[in-house]
This record gives sequence, C-alpha cells and structure tokens, in this order.
Amino acid sequence: MMGQLSTIVMGFADTLMVGQHSTSELAAAGFVNNTMALLLVSGMGFSYGLTPVVGALLGEGRVHAIAGKLRNDLVACSAVGLLLMLLAGCLLAALPWLGQPEELLPLMRSYLLVLMLSLLPQMAFNAYKQFSDGVKDTAMPMWIMIVSNIANVLGNWLLIYGHWGLPELGLLGAGLATLLSRLLQLALMVGVFHFTSHYEPYRHDFPKSHINRADQWELQRLGWPVALQIGMETASFSFSAIYVGWLGANALAAHQVVMSISQFFFMLYYGLSAAVAVQVSYYRGKGELEETRKVAASGVQLCWLIALCQGIPLFLLRNKIGFLFTPSPDVAALVALTIIPFLFFQFGDAMQSTYANALRGMACVKAMVWIAFVAYIVISLPLGYLFGFVCGWGLFGVWMAFPFGLTTAGLLYYKEFRKDTAVKR
Repeated sequence: MMGQLSTIVMGFADTLMVGQHSTSELAAAGFVNNTMALLLVSGMGFSYGLTPVVGALLGEGRVHAIAGKLRNDLVACSAVGLLLMLLAGCLLAALPWLGQPEELLPLMRSYLLVLMLSLLPQMAFNAYKQFSDGVKDTAMPMWIMIVSNIANVLGNWLLIYGHWGLPELGLLGAGLATLLSRLLQLALMVGVFHFTSHYEPYRHDFPKSHINRADQWELQRLGWPVALQIGMETASFSFSAIYVGWLGANALAAHQVVMSISQFFFMLYYGLSAAVAVQVSYYRGKGELEETRKVAASGVQLCWLIALCQGIPLFLLRNKIGFLFTPSPDVAALVALTIIPFLFFQFGDAMQSTYANALRGMACVKAMVWIAFVAYIVISLPLGYLFGFVCGWGLFGVWMAFPFGLTTAGLLYYKEFRKDTAVKR
C-alpha cells in the first residue's frame, strides 16, 4: 500500500502545495493532473502484466527464468513510455480546443510539458517495481519511492515558493520537482538491482537473457488489457475534468482537491489488491486454486474495512478539508458537497479494485476490458453529463455518476473471477 500511495503522492503533494500558492494554479494543476493521470495510470497498468508472470515462475520454482522476463519488460515499458509521451504531446497541442478557462492555459502548458518528460523514467521504474512485487519483495521499491517523494516535497518547497535563493516558479516548479524525483527513483532502483547484493539471485541471469518475441508477446498480451481496463476507469474521472472545466475555475479547483483524496483512497485499495494479485499468481503457479478464492475474499474484506475506517472521519471533517488545499471558502464549500458522492462509491471501488487484481493474478485479463468499457464509458461518463448538466446538479452531479460505474465494475469482476476459478478448478 505504501508503494502504491507513493505513485500518486507526487501529484497529491503538488496539489497541496500549489493550492497554497494560488487558486488559479490549483485549478490548472487540477486539469493537468487529471488528464495526465489517464496516461500515467494506463502505463502503470501495462507494467502490471509482469507481476503474474514473475509470481507464477516463483511458484513453479523457475527462478532462473525471471531475469529474462524483467529485461524484456524494460524494453516493452520503455516503448510504452515513448508512446505516452507522444499522446501527452497531442494533449498539449489540443489544449486550446478543450474549452478550459483561457487564463489558465499558459499555466497548463508549462506544467504539462514538464510532466510529459517524466513519463519515460516512470515507466522504466514501473518495470523494476513490478518485478520486485512479483518476487514478493514489496519493501525495496516502497523505500525508494518514499525517498523520492521526500525529495519531491523538498523540491516543491524550493521551486514553488523560491527558497534558498532559487526562483519562485509556482506550478512550473512543482512540475520540475516531480520530474527530478522520478529520475531519482529510477536511478536508485537501477543501482539497487545492478550494483548491490539484494537481487543477486536474479541479477546473475540478467546478462544471459535476450530480448525475444515470445516474452514480448506474453507481456503485451497481459499488459495491454490491464492498461485498457485501468485506463478506462481513470478516463471516467479524467474526462470528467473536461466537464468540470465548463463549470469554471472554482469547480475545477474543488474537483482536483476531491480527486487527490480519491486517488489517495484508491491507491490504498490498489496496494492491498496488488498483494492479492501477487498471492493469487503464486497459488496459481502452485496449482492451489482454492487458495486463490480465499485470498481474494480476504482482500475485499480488508479493503472494505479500510473504506469504513477512512470514510467516517472524512465525512465528519468534510467542511474543513478544502481549507487544507486552498484558502478560498467557495472552493472549500464545493469540496464539502462533493465529498458526499465520493463516499458513496468507496465500497464499490474497493470491490472492483480487489477482483480486478485477482483476475490479473489469474492471468485472465481479456474480460476486464469489456467490463471496464461498460462500467466506465457506457455508464459513468454519460451519467456524469446527465446529472451535472441536464439535471443541473453541477460538480455534485458529475461525481454522483461514479458510484454507478464503480459498483457495476465490482460486481462484474467478482462474477468473472468466480466463473474463471470454477472453470479452472
């Protein structure tokens, strides 16, 4: 969970610290972070294809085959990183036609450009991280990501506000701090894998391995469905940011605050669910399929417990949370209102996260694509427009669509997992 949280803490820290610098920069960060999250999380989803492969090899006792999978995944993830940079460039060019407040466009452009450059090192790091998760060493990437996030907060403090004689760059400074932090985490992970004894059993086979078509096909076959599944889920939130931009800068700023809280919750669920994927793939490799059901059931119960423990204080403090991000009372009031639909979908979000990862651990990823399409594109996005604009509920209405999409996804993933384990058994 700490590792997954660290993936989005950089954007969370940017939001928190930029909001204290200026409300307009908070609104600009809201749009860029929401749209970039679509690319970042989709790329992260692609890298998840390595985890069930490594976990199954570990369960089968074929340890010497793991390094070759990592080497091939580094190539695959780097290629996807370049593709994501190209897509971010297209988004940069399309900014004037997306209907966002005109005064925010210069802030959005510079911030988006710097974040675009950070996609390639992030994807390379993802490959190493998923390898570590697959061999049940989740601690090393966690510590590296914690160090890089501390560096990001320090960089934000120096570059957003202009301390220690550095220029006061505001939102651009937050983007530069994120870029440097992602380069740092990649350098640390490369150093640990290639130059320490920590991964000696796997590093020994790394130079002997080769880039080959079979491994590339396996990683592409597993990676792209997960990327599409998690990408469509993120798209239901990211494209909603375009809707929200039509409501003005205050609504966009409030949307970003609640999105930051939502990503924080989601990564807790997803971190625990990633552990479910590791354990499911391990038991799949050992042929103990009954254990996979027990792991998934335990995972969803723990995620529901997390949702309950977090949701109660969040509901009680909803009128104060907005002021942690911005001094604007108008934005804080919108945040308090939007917290209500956000709390509605926590149990559905926990369920869909757990069973999506259980399916990933079983290497059954094709069905996830159509389920995600139905839940997030067919249900969630149209309902957001209906509630927000046709019904006139504004930001509250846009967020009221998410409980329908996430709960639908959770129930369908559960049904697919039960069917798949029954067939295999």
